Amino acid sequence: MSGPIIRVEGLRKSFGEREVLRGIDLEVAKGEVVVVIGPSGCGKSTLLRCLNYLEEPTQGRIWLRGELLGRQDRDGRLVPRPEAEVDRQRTHIGMVFQRFNLFPHMTALGNVIEAPLRVKRIPRDKAEALGLRLLERVGLLDRKDEYPARLSGGQQQRVAIARALAMEPEVMLFDEATSALDPELADEVLQVMQGLAREGMTMLVVTHEMGFAREVAHRVVVLDAGTVLEQGPPSVIFSQPSQPRTREFLHKVLHLRPE
Repeated sequence: MSGPIIRVEGLRKSFGEREVLRGIDLEVAKGEVVVVIGPSGCGKSTLLRCLNYLEEPTQGRIWLRGELLGRQDRDGRLVPRPEAEVDRQRTHIGMVFQRFNLFPHMTALGNVIEAPLRVKRIPRDKAEALGLRLLERVGLLDRKDEYPARLSGGQQQRVAIARALAMEPEVMLFDEATSALDPELADEVLQVMQGLAREGMTMLVVTHEMGFAREVAHRVVVLDAGTVLEQGPPSVIFSQPSQPRTREFLHKVLHLRPE
């Protein structure tokens, strides 16, 4: 595939009279790790939800793998795709949320293989073999038969990552995947994410983990009030940000979360 795997152009999103995204332009290359940072309420999570079409953009265009999300009518206006087409496009994107959202009545393995069985309709034996490989990948093969209630928060989030990977996505979106965890459990999840980055997974990560952003990101994007304030390599953003608002934000975050 030539060109970026994700391209966002003039993305706006409003909830009633409140405009959360105010014209986002963004590209993500295949194999790139992009970390999105910024103050609470600046639109980070909304951006990810629009990329996965969990929220319908108010205005603008999003291309995934060169394919436009949504359809254009004869006047060039964007109209929703049928749900079946949206579901097909979503299979290329895995998303991990702040809350784990595991099925409580299913084991770790059951949670991982549910989508391949139901959506891709692959045979159970192949789905289970895939699920076992993914649980091993996130360090939880020995917990495959445990239910979520018997897993720690960090273990549940790692199962959630394995579940997202089970659909073999080309892009992984992480929305504050560690914010509900204490530091030790968060580190378990960050190690898995670092492993995915080393393997070349395309990742768009919303996080307050500045250490992760410094070590793993190819590029850091700073959002503020629904717009891209600035972006660049971590070495530049953290050492020589060009915008006073970025310097103010980083000072507060790094002061509250020393590294």
